Formats: sequence, C-alpha cells, structure tokens
Amino acid sequence: MTKKLTLIIFVFYSVIAFSQEKTYSFSLEEAVTFALDSNYTALNAKRDIAKAIKKKWETTATGLPQINGNVSYNNNLKQPVSLIPSEFFGGEPGTFSPVVFGTKQSANAVATLEQLIFDGSYLVGLQAAKAFLDYSENANEKTQLEVRKGVINAYGSVLLAEELVAIFRKNKENLEKNLFETQKIYENGLTEEENVEQLEVTLLDIETNLNNAERMEGIAKQMFNASLGIDINAKVILTQNLDELTKENIQLTTLTEDLSIENNVDYKIAYNLTEQRSLEMKLEKSRALPRLSAFVNYGTQANSDSFTFLDNDQIWYQSSILGVSMNIPIFSSGMRGARTQQARIALDQSKTQLEETIQNVKLQFDSAKSDYQFSIDKYENAKKNLALAERIENKNQIKFTEGLSTSFDLRQAQIQLYSAQQQYFQSMLDVINAKTQLETVLNTVQFNN
Repeated sequence: MTKKLTLIIFVFYSVIAFSQEKTYSFSLEEAVTFALDSNYTALNAKRDIAKAIKKKWETTATGLPQINGNVSYNNNLKQPVSLIPSEFFGGEPGTFSPVVFGTKQSANAVATLEQLIFDGSYLVGLQAAKAFLDYSENANEKTQLEVRKGVINAYGSVLLAEELVAIFRKNKENLEKNLFETQKIYENGLTEEENVEQLEVTLLDIETNLNNAERMEGIAKQMFNASLGIDINAKVILTQNLDELTKENIQLTTLTEDLSIENNVDYKIAYNLTEQRSLEMKLEKSRALPRLSAFVNYGTQANSDSFTFLDNDQIWYQSSILGVSMNIPIFSSGMRGARTQQARIALDQSKTQLEETIQNVKLQFDSAKSDYQFSIDKYENAKKNLALAERIENKNQIKFTEGLSTSFDLRQAQIQLYSAQQQYFQSMLDVINAKTQLETVLNTVQFNN
C-alpha cells in the first residue's frame, strides 16, 4: 500500500512538473516581436528612455518653485558668557561683569519658498534634456534594429542546423545501406575489399559531421533562446522552414530603394551628439550671465530655560522675510573662457564625426546592397549545383553497383554532393541575413512601440 501511494505521489508531481514546463512556438515575425519586449538589451534600452524622461523633468523642476522646511532644537549645555562694562550696572569704570544672554533652550521652525527668475544655464539645460531624450530614443531604435537582426540570424541558424542534421542523417542511412550491400558483394568475392573500405571512410566522415551538426544544433537553439530573453534550455518550436524564409526574403525591389541618410539610425545618433556638443558650448557661455532668484520665508521661534515647547502656554515668536538675490559673475581668471574653448573644440570634433558617419553609412549601404545581390546569385547557383551534384552522385552510384566505376569515383561524387548540400542551405541563410542587413542600413522597418 505504501509503495502504491509513493508511486501515485511521484506520478502526480511529475505531471505537475511537466505541465509547468513552458513550450514556445514562433514564426520569424513572432520571434522578433517577442524579443523586442523581452530581450535583455532591449529592456535596458527602454529603461534608458524612462531615465531620460525623468532627467528631463528633473531639469524642468529646477526652474519651478522649491519649498524647504527646517526645524531645529538647541540645548545650551553650557551657555556662552559675555563681558559687559561694569559701569552699566553701577560698578567701577574699567571693569567688566560676566553676563549670560538668552535662555538655555530654544526651538525654531522655518519654511522657505524659492523661485528662480532668470538663469541662462537653466534655459540651455532644458534644451539639453530634450536633446538627451532624443538621443535615448534613437539609441533604443538602434537597439531594436540590432535585436531584430540578431533574432533573424539566430532563427535562421537554428533552421540551418536542423536542415544539416536531417541531411547528414539521410546521407548516413544511404551510406549504411550501400556499405551493407557492398560488404555482401565482397563476401561473395564479386568486388574488392578497397571498395568496402572507401565506403567505410566516407561513413566515418558523415558520422563525425552528423555528431558535430547535432551539437551545433543544440548551441544554435540556446543562442536563439538567449536572443529572445528566455531560458536557454526552454523548448522552442519554429513554425517556418528555411526554404520558406528564403523565398520571402528574395525581394528584388529592395535593391532599387534609395538611401535616405536622415533615416539611418547611426546618422541620427551622430547628429544628436552634435546637438549636445552645441548645447554644451551654449551652456558654458551662459555661465557669464547673471542669475536672479527670489525667496520668501516664514518662521517661528520659542525660548525657554526648560523643555516647555509642547506646552499650550509656550510663547512662539513669528518672523517672515522676502528677498531677491542676483549673482553676477565678474572675473574667473579665464576659467569660463577655457571651458568655452573646450566646448567649441568638442563641437568641432562632433561635426567631423558626423561627416565621417555620413560617409560610412553610404559605404555600408553600397556594401549591403552588393552583398544582398551576391547572396541571391549565390543561392541560385547553389540550387543548380545541388541538382547537378545529385545527378552525378546518382550516376556514379549506378555505375558502382554495376561494376563500371570504382569506389574512389563514387566517394568523390558523394563528397561533392555533401558539399553542395551544405553550400545550398548556407546560401539560404546568407540571403536572409543579407536582406536584414540592408534593411537595417535603410531603417525601413516599422516597430510597434
């Protein structure tokens, strides 16, 4: 009875554990959408925007009314003594009498309202906060593009790994069948031992490649999960295949699109940097302007020789002050001028970097466009080469079976076929990745933020 109960409990918890293991299923578009919300880098990029928004409000708030309160309690454990001429008390002239002023204890509370009236650096700070927010938004856009590119590459890599594993297994099965038949023929004395050995060598190569492909498949799946921001060992099902994605990504109209440099995210970020450097120079210049502020306070104070401040009959004395202050920079021994010159140099550097970015983006566009066209051409050639390699291998297989060719000829044809298979599948992934890179440079992808 105890054993049965233990078994039931084990099965129960096993079912629960199995049900808790989450399985994901994604098309490529679904995977990209999921990653934009869960990828680790994407999450932090969104947080950077949130920080920039708060930073902007922090800057804005410095020009709004500020209210501060101060409450203090003092207990003079030893009251200070002042010396007063004795003649004030009828004493001898030239002598002094010790006198203690005030009470032993005191308490006061003051509330102060401060308002900035004019500060040149504050106005520039508002502009800088807006520029920093723009930069954060553009940095997030770049992160989204990179996450998208990474997910597409990882998705395609998993599909490629699965295709290679499948083709290696199929090739292994065919070779094992070949080897078995050839072994029987050899045992009957109708072929040479070398033919058996050649097939054994080829089979060993295939087994090695298969084992490696299976390991790479596992790693590819882990990398894909990492790009999504989920547990690397989570079970994921991909609902699209490599052939389907390749056909979707062969869009010759993409090659006719023109580059809009202002839309490129790297240009946007470089332009943001130039904006910030310009504002930094304005900030340094603004430090030479006066700063005007006003304040009003209201306070109350009480004095006593003992702690009676909470008593109803304690007397509290009120006070209030209204004031305006102006701070005028007069002379800084050249410090402000030096800072302004540093800011001007930094601005010139950012302008140079902006021009460099423009040229690099143009180069990236031309390169990505060329790579995309080449990947399509390479894919078409790989497809033709695969068909030719299959026919050659099939002919050599027939000739070998009929004793019209050697095992060496068959092995060469098989190696050629295996190479053509790998090149074909790799060319598919190259098409997908090349188009993604071109879209990244063009920045024509629309994200739902």
